[in-house]
Amino acid sequence: MTVDLTITPLHVPDTLDAPDAEDFVVYGEFNRRVCAETAGLPDLAPTAAQMLPAWRDPSDTRHTGFVARRGEQIVGIVTIDYPQEEGARAAEIDVLVPEEFWGRGVEDALLDHAEDEARREGRTTFQGWTLHRPDVPGARIVTPRTGWGRMPTNPPAELLETRGYELEQIERNSELDLTGDLAVVRQALADAERAAGADYRVVAWNLPTPPERRAGYAAVLARLTTDAPSGDMEFDDEAWDADRVVRRDARLTGAGQLMSVVAVEHLPTGDLVAYNELLIGEDRTGVTHQFGTLVAKEHRGHRLGTIVKCANLLRWRELVPLSRRVSTYNAEENRPMLDINEALGFIPVSYAGAWQKKI
Repeated sequence: MTVDLTITPLHVPDTLDAPDAEDFVVYGEFNRRVCAETAGLPDLAPTAAQMLPAWRDPSDTRHTGFVARRGEQIVGIVTIDYPQEEGARAAEIDVLVPEEFWGRGVEDALLDHAEDEARREGRTTFQGWTLHRPDVPGARIVTPRTGWGRMPTNPPAELLETRGYELEQIERNSELDLTGDLAVVRQALADAERAAGADYRVVAWNLPTPPERRAGYAAVLARLTTDAPSGDMEFDDEAWDADRVVRRDARLTGAGQLMSVVAVEHLPTGDLVAYNELLIGEDRTGVTHQFGTLVAKEHRGHRLGTIVKCANLLRWRELVPLSRRVSTYNAEENRPMLDINEALGFIPVSYAGAWQKKI
């Protein structure tokens, strides 16, 4: 029953110390709680402090949310992200209802509300992600339309499935122990650099991006929506320039975060043709998260993916020696990148399902 449920907009405060920040703080707590319950990995969730800079800057993606209450108690939150590219059709919906409140109509009411809002915004493609443990005894196993990968289902996935969303893709979440000997990483880098040859060289920086690198970085970041495997997920091509890089840098360095970028420059053209990003929050003993990794299509086959991943891991050991592990996501059909991860010692720890519904 949902008759006693009230749904109101999620307020975005100026700071988390502000008197009106309570709901946004709860949003961060719910995000972490749902990651713990569905995947057993609370650290997959960014904190409220890490998310706030992006929510306060709608230039490239506009973030909105709604809070469900029973009486004074918050029982669920839904967020809707709207890419701001001209003609964008997609809306990404994330329903956050802890197990304690699941199954009482909260999740359905929030999903209804989010879809209605997205329709009013003119969006016709709804997308969502669900997190999954690798093994759940007795759980039904689902496979995506790509045919690559399999994972046990769970209540958030079943909600989307019953509401007409299709499982388009599975991503594998893998972790690498950063505390051990990285000799395998060093050897893989040396071998890959020899194979790549003299036309390629490694460049690296910490955010914010140096002015002379912004245009080249923008060009290779734009390739992520076109060159990375995405099944039938409908991602709008992103328009990138130096100004967008500056905005993204500001969001990613908010709340004391640190990001290291390692890229490969193609010397004959001066283009950046591959990159890898590693990020950690203000707590430098926490989990490191890999953000983007990409090799431009026309430069694949030169082991550039191995170069950027290995060079950044070795650089990271010097920058952040107390982080104990790094977490990364890769599409199950992206065998070249998974092969690299497996050779370096990454092990699967959870999965993510990409769901989509077109209206």
